[in-house]
Amino acid sequence: MRTTNPRTIVIWTLVALVGAAGWTVLALSRGEEVSAAWMVAAALGSYAIGYRFYSRFIVNRVLKVDRTRATPAERLDNGIDFHPTDRRVLLGHHFAAIAGAGPLVGPVLAAQMGYLPGTIWIIVGVIFAGAVQDMVVLFFSTRRNGKSLGQMARDEIGPFGGAAALLAAFMIMIILLGVLALVIVNALARSPWGTFSIGMTIPIALLMGFYLRVLRPGRVSEVTLIGVALLLLSIVAGRWVAESSLAETFTLAPSTLVLWMVAYGFIASVLPVWMLLAPRDYLSTFMKIGTIGLLALGVVIAMPDMRMDAVTDFAGRGDGPVFAGSLFPFVFITIACGALSGFHSLIASGTTPKMIQKETQIRMIGYGSMLMESFVAVMALVAACIIDPGLYFAMNAPAGVIGDSVQSASQAVANLGYTISPSDLAKAAEAVEEQSLLSRTGGAPTLAVGVSEIFSQVVGGSGMKAFWYHFAIMFEALFILTALDAGTRVGRFMLQDMLGNVYKPFRNVSWKPGIVVTSAVVVALWGYFLWVGVHEPLGGINQLFPIFGISNQLLAAVALAVCTTLLVKSGRLKWAWITGIPLAWDVTVTLTASWQKMFSGDPRVGFFTQRERYQDAVDADKLLPPAKSMEDMHTIVTNSTVDGVLSAVLALLIVVVVVDAARVCVKAVRNPALATLDEAPFVESKLTAPAGLWATKEEKAEGVRDASERAAAGR
Repeated sequence: MRTTNPRTIVIWTLVALVGAAGWTVLALSRGEEVSAAWMVAAALGSYAIGYRFYSRFIVNRVLKVDRTRATPAERLDNGIDFHPTDRRVLLGHHFAAIAGAGPLVGPVLAAQMGYLPGTIWIIVGVIFAGAVQDMVVLFFSTRRNGKSLGQMARDEIGPFGGAAALLAAFMIMIILLGVLALVIVNALARSPWGTFSIGMTIPIALLMGFYLRVLRPGRVSEVTLIGVALLLLSIVAGRWVAESSLAETFTLAPSTLVLWMVAYGFIASVLPVWMLLAPRDYLSTFMKIGTIGLLALGVVIAMPDMRMDAVTDFAGRGDGPVFAGSLFPFVFITIACGALSGFHSLIASGTTPKMIQKETQIRMIGYGSMLMESFVAVMALVAACIIDPGLYFAMNAPAGVIGDSVQSASQAVANLGYTISPSDLAKAAEAVEEQSLLSRTGGAPTLAVGVSEIFSQVVGGSGMKAFWYHFAIMFEALFILTALDAGTRVGRFMLQDMLGNVYKPFRNVSWKPGIVVTSAVVVALWGYFLWVGVHEPLGGINQLFPIFGISNQLLAAVALAVCTTLLVKSGRLKWAWITGIPLAWDVTVTLTASWQKMFSGDPRVGFFTQRERYQDAVDADKLLPPAKSMEDMHTIVTNSTVDGVLSAVLALLIVVVVVDAARVCVKAVRNPALATLDEAPFVESKLTAPAGLWATKEEKAEGVRDASERAAAGR
């Protein structure tokens, strides 16, 4: 019987106490200032406990990962999509692919409700729902040759529910990719620093890919040092470029950025995964984790106070200026990716299962990456809550609420119950070298202001605020772009799986004609919505933006339904609660939100009520904000109709999937012998690779034995 080391007991007791102390302070503080460091303590302590105990229990007792079983990357290695990838590189790729706009902007918007509701959902939600979903989907996809979520649903639930899952997943994927792309365009438009620095990551990634594949195979540490050094140089050089005669060359209009992004998305989807996608995502992870890590360190050093209330009045009234709706269900929908994300399930059943070396790495990559993203969300919430609440609402309320001058904004903020003077609003914009910070909605500018506030308190003082603000804007664009390129490739996989049910050659995801055709279709779809959205403020992807959060959470319901079905069918009925409880919660929250978005009598919430209001105004020949012309009024009527209908269609598709999954589960429980699994047959693995970032003594010894045996066989 294995005994626990007393030193281990002491360490984990201290970790638990740190987390508990953080939660106690956050929960009991009322009316007094609370240091943001307590939020960091609560998050890190909870993550450590969840990863060490809960994820370990799931992989060992429930999933029973098998280190002797060959993964698809080993069995089907073709150097294009299937390729055994070093666990450190794959961890970087997976984290970069899942960490898009959601964890950066969702928590910033949710700060309207106060810091406490968002903190609880981000941390508790990720430990028991988001990270579990990602890990379990990755496990089951790995056991099925890396099949996409929709195809697994079709194979395991049946053609009816599976067809609904395939259609819903692909539709939602295009919406998510379009929204991600729009955020990037808004961040990089006319920003030579960001455009240059992010553009340089592409040749750096190509160099890293060839270095690992051709020049020095397996030398991950070497290529990491080279890549990080070149990345830091490109960031510094980007600042030089922005201040030089080259600035005009890298100052791109939104429409030009759209064309470049579509081209990049297509190339990243078509090229072998080791050449561009994996090394670029791995490279960007250093900047992502490095920046967030430094931000957390800055919070611990500067100890800024949380200036936002723990729970604001808007949480109960549901009439907030940032977004309308009550705390339940909309705080969960708004935060989205930081706690639970359906988009992640597409990556976990897309690129990652085709690259993972050993099943034992599923815990670190699936569960661990999601904890990392959740911490990003926590830091985004911190950044939003340490700035003056008056500035927060002035930045995130639309122009129709606060007007277009610092005087009107100051008065509007006062009407909301907060105070900030016109001169303070002007000084805040001047400090970050912006003409105005009013109505800079979307979350990203607010996050950048918070980041600049924290970093300037540690390095450089207030004179460095502008530098850190523009650095944060560039950082956000890099953060999101890695989700776009991986998402495009995953969209290609999904479309290939769908077409493969009609034309068999598409089932081979590395079939070159299929790669080109499906990649072109995917980038054309999200590229079209993006192009229209850039040229028409109320059209294209802007039309679909309001259903972004709900769509993402509906997709999570599909993923959790598939996971629960597979647990039941594979004889793990007693453990089905692990994904079944998060499924029940997600379905309840998301369908409630969908119902309210369709039928609420508040025109700020309900799409059809909004449509009726604007249609009545059109009939009366009146203009309502944000419309500036009658053409805009007609566009808003159309958008509200489309959003309402799409919300209904997506909700109906998810209900079909969940009901059909329940039918399959009941059938499997009644007749276990008739339950069939579409699982790849067992093949013994010949690879040796550690399960975590650092090899254990046993894993090192195994690696030495295998190396000796290979050397002897070679002689």
